This record gives sequence, C-alpha cells and structure tokens, in this order.
Amino acid sequence: LLFLSSVLLLLQYFLFVVQSAPVGPPEPTPDLTDVAERARTLVQKILRDIPVAHAAAISTKGLTLDSAQPTNLQVMSLSLGLPVAPLLKPPSEQFTLDICVSRMLVGCQMFQKLLGVLSERVDGLMDLKVTLRDLVTHITKMTETVRLNGDTPEAPSWDAASRLPGNYEAQMAAHLTLIQLRSFCHDLTRSLRAISTYRTSAA
Repeated sequence: LLFLSSVLLLLQYFLFVVQSAPVGPPEPTPDLTDVAERARTLVQKILRDIPVAHAAAISTKGLTLDSAQPTNLQVMSLSLGLPVAPLLKPPSEQFTLDICVSRMLVGCQMFQKLLGVLSERVDGLMDLKVTLRDLVTHITKMTETVRLNGDTPEAPSWDAASRLPGNYEAQMAAHLTLIQLRSFCHDLTRSLRAISTYRTSAA
C-alpha cells in the first residue's frame, strides 16, 4: 500500500510539471521539414527559370534583369501600381514561425496572381505560373502544419486593366514582377533553409 501511494504521488508530481511547463512557439515537425525541403526545391527551379522567362517575355530594349537601380525600380513599380511582396526573413523569437510561413503564403499567392494576369499580355510566363501554383500548394501545407494564429492575410490585388494600356506597360510590369519575384525567392530560400534548424535555435 505504501508503494502504491508513492507511485501515485510521483505520477501527480509529473502531471503537475507537465501542466505548468511554459508553452513555447510552434516548432517544425518532421512533416513540416519535409514539405519545406520540397518547397525549397521549387523555389530553386523558379530562380533558374526566371532568366529564361524574362528572355521570352521581354523584348523592349534596355530591360534586363540587372538593368535598373533599386530606386528606379521602386518608382516604376509605383507608377504601375504593382503590389509589393511582404517582408520575409528567417524565423526567430521576434519573427515567429507562424508569421514567417504566413508571409511566405501571401507573397507566393501575390506572385501567382500577378503572373496569371501578365501571362495574358506577354509570352513566356506559363512555366513560372505552374511552378508557383505548386509552390503555393506546398506552402499551404506548411501553414496547416504550424497551425497559424488567426487568419492569413489575403494577397493584394492589382487592377491591371487600368494600369497596362499598351504592350510597353505590360512588358515593364512583367520585367518588374520578375525582378521582385527573384528577390523574394532569395528570401524564401533563406527562410526555408532556416526552418530545418529552427527547433535547435529556439530551444
């Protein structure tokens, strides 16, 4: 009887310790890590395909992937009303995993919408559009795994009809979108790579 009482007391103690332990930020599971790796493979494919798509889509002289300074790009993007991708960086205590994955999804959906619109005006964007669709599917799986707090913001819309009166504006918009997509994909690569080590750094 004394032994049974000791066992019950020990079980009650462990139950108290488990219940009182602080709840930390969501950490990636093996499933999340696997999905992140598959997503990173798609991002690398997009980065390889961007120069090919740009060469096929853009015929306006002087518009190359490295032809403009950042300030000029911002001015041109504003003039066309192009939406801006959300700020993205690797997860940390301040920039939590759920925020990181949420912004990944919003950014990918934004570029998916942009390429969907622009592919109706210029050639050469369909392969990127398809890969982005697959990437959105993988990032959506990641959001389900980390169980986001609250609703994911909706990707910004863009009124292309009033912004692209001619072929020059359409090519300029495609040019700026591909440059911004390339930059966002570099941020995506860093963030997806960091997710696999986030458990260790957050411990």
